[in-house]
Amino acid sequence: QVQLVESGGGLVQAAGSLRLSCVASGLTFSTYTMGWFRQPPGKEREFVAGITWDGATTNYRPSVQGRFTISRDNTKNTVYLQMNGLKPEDTAVYYCAARTSLKLQYDYWGQGTQVTVSS
Repeated sequence: QVQLVESGGGLVQAAGSLRLSCVASGLTFSTYTMGWFRQPPGKEREFVAGITWDGATTNYRPSVQGRFTISRDNTKNTVYLQMNGLKPEDTAVYYCAARTSLKLQYDYWGQGTQVTVSS
């Protein structure tokens, strides 16, 4: 079955950096669009960043544009989220997700990794 396993979360001070990783198995990774989402405490889940199957196109929510970078390594079935200049409002559980290029909604989700940014 499909599995997405995130890692790299933790506690960091404001202005610090973290790199999240998500390893996928059970699917043809190189054909899937990948995304990172987050759910802040007491709020709904929100889109953070996405990357197409070939890495050619990326997109970000405005509040993270210029601070976060999504990338992927299809030889390792892994998608990354480099987060720089972290702010307390970035505190959330971060999830990776996968969808086929033909769909708008994501089919598969990881369990999430906690990111906490202290002020």
